[in-house]
Amino acid sequence: AAGAFLKGVLRPGSLQDKEGPSVATEFGVLLPNSNGDSRFGASVAGIVSQRWEWGAIHLNGATALTREHHADLFVGAIIEGPSTWTVRPVAEVTYEKEFEKSETVSGLVGLIWQVREDVSFDVGMRHALTNGHPVNEVRAGVTLGFPVLRAGKR
Repeated sequence: AAGAFLKGVLRPGSLQDKEGPSVATEFGVLLPNSNGDSRFGASVAGIVSQRWEWGAIHLNGATALTREHHADLFVGAIIEGPSTWTVRPVAEVTYEKEFEKSETVSGLVGLIWQVREDVSFDVGMRHALTNGHPVNEVRAGVTLGFPVLRAGKR
């Protein structure tokens, strides 16, 4: 299930070495599947994060219009190890409701490898129950960070 997303920081906080929680948004398009639905979808999310010396917690909420054009709601929580570690553990629990189709509860455990400040790779094992049926997955991803606007320049 491919997509293209942009993230933006709405309130700099502990993830940006400032006081208090960080607040961000993520939005983008769900791209057509190569072997399934050929339509596009869209998603918008809010993320609240707090970092401490021992690790970080991220709370996520999202709404989407799926490729099948169903409404979708998602909530999740992620806990990860210390940001000073090059490779850190991560765990996630989520709940998702795709109206007229499915309801999913899932958990994931994995690792995040911070290659550079602006490049990271992640891998995880996910177990879910979708409409009461078990689903197991191996997930992998890459995150690339880049500034859209540099401080002091317009």
